[in-house]
Amino acid sequence: MDFNDTPQEAAFRAETRAFLDANAQLRRDDQPESRTRYSEEADALARAKAWQAKKADSGFAGITWDKRWGGRGGTPIEQVIYNQEESRYMLPRGFFEIGLGMCIPTMMKYARPEQLERYVRPALRGEEIWCQLFSEPSAGSDVAGLRTRAERDGDDWVINGQKIWTSGAHFCDYGIVITRTDPNVPKHAGLTMFFIDMKSPGIEVRRIKQIAGSSNFNEVFFTDVRVPDAQRLGAVGEGWKVSLTTLMNERLAVGDAPGPDVQDILRLARMLRLEGAPALQDAAVRERLADWYVKAQGLKFTKFRTMTALSRGQTPGPEASITKVVSATKLQEIASFGMDMQGMAGVVTDPALAPLQAWFQEALLYAPGLRIAGGTDEILRNIIAERVLGLPPDIRVDKSASFAELQRARQA
Repeated sequence: MDFNDTPQEAAFRAETRAFLDANAQLRRDDQPESRTRYSEEADALARAKAWQAKKADSGFAGITWDKRWGGRGGTPIEQVIYNQEESRYMLPRGFFEIGLGMCIPTMMKYARPEQLERYVRPALRGEEIWCQLFSEPSAGSDVAGLRTRAERDGDDWVINGQKIWTSGAHFCDYGIVITRTDPNVPKHAGLTMFFIDMKSPGIEVRRIKQIAGSSNFNEVFFTDVRVPDAQRLGAVGEGWKVSLTTLMNERLAVGDAPGPDVQDILRLARMLRLEGAPALQDAAVRERLADWYVKAQGLKFTKFRTMTALSRGQTPGPEASITKVVSATKLQEIASFGMDMQGMAGVVTDPALAPLQAWFQEALLYAPGLRIAGGTDEILRNIIAERVLGLPPDIRVDKSASFAELQRARQA
């Protein structure tokens, strides 16, 4: 691993800092991260769009994208450097990550040139927002088990079904959706991907109230939604291949779990007292802090490996799954322990009364969702076991059966 920036990387980091210093507010050490993935403030979307447009105009949006789409034509390591620097500032986040990190890269690989001319630049500037419509009530970790149907009708496809846990669907303009177009072949073989206008007749979006208090996830219902065949991404029946492009980008985009980390639980331990003494002096507290510090260092150096690969022009592999599976679990542990240290006051969720604006309380409520979003712990561990460690895959008895046969077997 190389821990140092090259001269070119150092110059880009300095340019990035100059841009952010001139246009954004530096985050204070005592300022917790925004505690919901999407801000519920009325003007948050407007502020986010204004910031995204400023980034695009200054060449810091879509750093790796081709200049013809409004990008910079830069390197992946430059994107990593920009993300590192931007994380130090208080900025409206959570509206464009899925579209720019997952949907548009899929469009770039499979959409027609004229479609890219129409959709890529507005997405990069934040003028249009995209969502990803994959999960269903009966198809979460097993995406290929989805039941939303698309049937051919002349030059159109008619979609009926339901998606769930769709992040940000309530404010999105477009989306990519995976559907079943042939139930009489094995489940991975009968899928087809489309991109759709979220304002199309027959689409209903219902927000889901989450235990943490926000409503960022949605149910999306399709009733005879007509989609032109021109909006198909990839060949009919090759939707699984297309979806892998999206999922690989998702693994990289999800990254660290947002929330209190080692430095934050350390700060809390300095603030609180246990049995008349600072909590930081308690041996059990110090032991837990040491465990999380070790995990945090492991994550840090794992990410350095990824950065080194990017700096050398290499493509990171499935080891990117390690970051998410470890950091989401660590977040849940830290949030729970932070509440335990507060004793009976740990149940107080009022930001005006609880330490650090009740950050630990809210993190405990949203942390389980992060262990599901972007791939469950079990799915990610399988990826690490099979593709990183080279262990034999699980035995699959349903690979050759058609989706229709599987459905009949479940109903029997």
